Parts: sequence; structure tokens; C-alpha cells
Amino acid sequence: MLLMIFYSAPSPVKFAVAPMLGWTDQHCRFFHRLLTKKALLYTEMIVADAVIHGVRERVLALNHKEHPIALQLGGSDPQKLAEAARIAEDFGYDEINLNVGCPSNRVQSGAFGACLMLQPDIVANAVEAIKQVVTLSVTIKCRIGVDEQDEELALDFLAEKVWNAGCDALWVHARKAWLKGLSPKENRDIPPINYERVYKLKRKYYNKFIGINGEIKSLDEIKEHLTLCDAAMVGRQVYHNPTLLKHIDSEIYGEPQSNLNDVDLIESMCDYAAQHIALGGLLSHVTRHMIGLFNGRNGARRWRQILSNNASRRDADVHVIKEAFSALI
Repeated sequence: MLLMIFYSAPSPVKFAVAPMLGWTDQHCRFFHRLLTKKALLYTEMIVADAVIHGVRERVLALNHKEHPIALQLGGSDPQKLAEAARIAEDFGYDEINLNVGCPSNRVQSGAFGACLMLQPDIVANAVEAIKQVVTLSVTIKCRIGVDEQDEELALDFLAEKVWNAGCDALWVHARKAWLKGLSPKENRDIPPINYERVYKLKRKYYNKFIGINGEIKSLDEIKEHLTLCDAAMVGRQVYHNPTLLKHIDSEIYGEPQSNLNDVDLIESMCDYAAQHIALGGLLSHVTRHMIGLFNGRNGARRWRQILSNNASRRDADVHVIKEAFSALI
């Protein structure tokens, strides 16, 4: 029998929107939650020191409508990660996820992210330390290996270590990361995808929760992965084509089809954006996540143009969204 992890939502996790640095901020998550009630959402990676020493109300800002929501932490000091996780639990997060997959130079300079694939003992120690201070699920997001690592040995070795430390779930981006010579963008495209390696891990650890990530682009692909893994995680595809999320609850979770229509969605986003502007924010902080909403529809190009050209003005308000929407109807 498969181990199923339960969050604040009544159904086990089958689908998640990947944590994306610079993208999955609070505004993005609010938007995505309007489109799907069931998907597990993730924050951007937040460094443990920022949680401990930063302005927590800003760093950990959380809308009650975002649940189920996981906080992804970056760091390599188990005690700092544990302290950050303890603080995050008090803020209402549903899961703590440790980043063991980001290959950027900035992340490497802090000795965390994908380079931790080379130090599985540190990862295991971090999981154990976090588990001692929170009641939340503690999960890992990793690659199948880095650089010249033998991906057969490296992934199993890491998995064994973190399972023994109490890890509740492993989300695996099904490709290697190259720590030198490739940019983060290139690391998402150039190393070959290897889904079979993740499937093999699931067969070995059949009683553990293992989710798969990497180049998943359609509902059919999500459904196929769900026959071989516990869950699928999608990042860039849902960010650039967010309407995919409108089908997750019905197609993946078996819930009734959402009756959310375009008018209601735009009205909700206008209300949200107006509140953000009233607090001193820019309209573009919200609308940048909405650019791809109507891709493939008549008027989509005009929608993108109006938002891109006008939303960043200091005096821009929700009339920009309404004008862009009128180009579609």
C-alpha cells in the first residue's frame, strides 16, 4: 500500500505547482489558487537566514486562501533550517520542503541547493533537525544527481539517508544538474530527462511517497506519471499556460468541474490587485503572473501587450486589467 501524505486539504497530494525562484510569490499563488483548490502550492525558495533574521511578516506573508501551501527553505545548517521551519509552522504553512535541486551559482555560494546532493549526510541531518521541532510534513526536492555522479547510486544513497531521517516525501526533478558550465535555465533544458530513473526509485521504495518533476507539459502526461509515481509536479508549463490548472481538480482529483468563468476570475484578480495597490504595491507585481492566462485565445496577444506596456506604471490601476480583458471579448 502506498503511503499517502495528507495536508489541510482532504485528498492526498497528486499534483503540485513547483517552487520557482522569482515566480511563485504570494501574488502568483493567490492567482493559481483561484484556478485550482486541490493542487499543492509552493513558495519560492526562501533562505533560512531570511526567515530567522528578516521581517517575517514580509518574508513569510501568507494568504489564508493559499492552503495547502508548502514553504521551500534553502540552507545547509541543520539548526538554522530547524529554527526557520519552527517559525514557518507558526505562520500556518502546511509543509516544509528543503531545496536540494537548485544549481544556481548564488545558491551554490551558500553551500545549498543541488550541491547538497554531494553531501547527503547534511541533508539527512537537516531533515532530522526539522522533524524534531515541527509537526508538519518535511520533504525534499532534489535532482537525480549532479555533475559526474553515478545517478543510480547517488539518488538511492540520498533517498536512503533522508528516509531514515524521517523525510515524508521526495520530489525528484528527473534530470541531473551541472554545477559548473550551465546556467540555471540551461540546467532545466540541457541535461537529458530521465523519468525511468524516478520510476525505478519508486519501485524500490514502493511504500514511500515519491513525486516526479521535469518537462511535464499536459494533463495526459500528468496522468501517465501518476500510474508510476505518487504525484506530479509542474512548473514552467503552468506558469506560462495557467489555464492548465483549471482542469486539475476535475481531471486529477475527480472533483466536479469548476464553474469559475473568465469574468469571475478577472473580477477576483482586480479586487486582489486593488488591495495590493492600496498598500503601496505596483499593479505589475500581480499582473506579471497573469500574462499567459489566455494563450491560444483570440485577443491573447493584445491582452499581453496591454498588461506588459502599462501595468508597471506607478499610477497603473485595475483599469489596465479590465482594458486588457476587453480585448478578448
